[in-house]
Amino acid sequence: MSGHSKWATIKHKKGAQDKARGKLFAKLIRQVEVAAREGGGDPDANPTLRTMYQKARDNSVPLDTIERAIKRGTGELEGVTYESITYEGYAPNGVALLIDVLTDNRNRTGSEIRSLLKKNGGSIAEPGSVAWQFERKGVVIVPKSVEEDDIMLAALDAGIEDLTDEGDTWRITCAPGDLPTVRSALEAAGITFESADTTMLPTTTVPIETAEAAKAVLRVMDALEDNDDVQDVYANFDIPDEILSGMSVEA
Repeated sequence: MSGHSKWATIKHKKGAQDKARGKLFAKLIRQVEVAAREGGGDPDANPTLRTMYQKARDNSVPLDTIERAIKRGTGELEGVTYESITYEGYAPNGVALLIDVLTDNRNRTGSEIRSLLKKNGGSIAEPGSVAWQFERKGVVIVPKSVEEDDIMLAALDAGIEDLTDEGDTWRITCAPGDLPTVRSALEAAGITFESADTTMLPTTTVPIETAEAAKAVLRVMDALEDNDDVQDVYANFDIPDEILSGMSVEA
């Protein structure tokens, strides 16, 4: 099982804290606003906005807060203009990183990202040197209590590319554009899921074999994700469960 997938579970638990929840809300609202600005305020005509809208609702962002963010994006309400940038870098042990940010100050954010990486044993990378190691996919995480056959029966025709056993969950993988269809098929069948989102999956992984090395990698992940401008951090590490399960997010 990919340690990177387990990291998503740890982040979910961390998000239950009030401070982390506030940061999550702020990032989701910013994503909704940018999606509306780039593709219009109608979720039915803007697939990116539809995905961000649903992601915000899944995380209990109030409906009126989401609607205000959409109006800021379309210009109906005054708002800040955010720029979308992806930085490429490395964590310790040669782990590749993709860092998605939304910022109103490119110079400030770029300086902060470089500083965070350097401070935690990582480094910035040249554009294009890391991105080729990832591909964008739609991913749905389903509890293991759901039978594999039930998942396949409900959503196979909706565009599932792969169904992976991740230990205590199933991971459904599909093309990004098929995510709303897969999600709707699962909902129609009464199948609950923990999350449904587009993400960047690594095409190859770097094995992390000691607790010390794992702590160094996760320290970089945590530091980057604590930055207000950072929306998502993708990495290609693979930490064995026996090492990762005994570690805290502050490792």
